[in-house]
Amino acid sequence: MDNKATTIEILFEKAENYTRTTIELARLNFIDKSSDVLSSLISRLVIAIVFAMFILLLNFGISFWIGEMLGNFFYGFFIVASFYLIISILLYSYKDQWIKLPVSNFIIGKMLK
Repeated sequence: MDNKATTIEILFEKAENYTRTTIELARLNFIDKSSDVLSSLISRLVIAIVFAMFILLLNFGISFWIGEMLGNFFYGFFIVASFYLIISILLYSYKDQWIKLPVSNFIIGKMLK
């Protein structure tokens, strides 16, 4: 009888160790995937910020140049602002197709990698 009790105790102990190991592995996998996604998003955000600074300065130059050609500087700013209004309307119209879907596919791809 003592032999059966010992065998059952060993079985429960191995099951408990297996459960702990599985939970620890799942936790480590989650940490790995989330850190990969977060680092990718942060690196893309930094690149986007630097690119936005470039675009901002370029827009100032274009606005002043157009304004100088038209005789008043504010005309150039109105034209550039109108251009961005058109772009923002297009982006809003196609936001799911152009922004939401690619971003969610990127995150899902990183999580499943």
